[in-house]
Amino acid sequence: MSTLDDFIADATAALGLPADSIPTPLRDQLLDVTRDVAHGVTRIAGPLTCYLIGVAVGRGADPSTATAAIGAVLPLDEATAAAEAEKHGHHHHGPDGH
Repeated sequence: MSTLDDFIADATAALGLPADSIPTPLRDQLLDVTRDVAHGVTRIAGPLTCYLIGVAVGRGADPSTATAAIGAVLPLDEATAAAEAEKHGHHHHGPDGH
């Protein structure tokens, strides 16, 4: 068992949650969305976003739906913005206007 698995097991127990509270697919989704937030917004937004997802789930949201909702509000990076513009027939110009 990895250090991550050990810590998650200990954290889950400390919070009085069932051992299966964070199945591997959900863990991977959370890690992906927090990485994207950390890189696309600011590094410290990653863990705060994970907390917000937890609050939403605690209020009844589906975990996958909550992580997808965060992905939908992330700012597009230059490459993604250019690809989206091309799909819609618009030309995207970089920050220097070219």
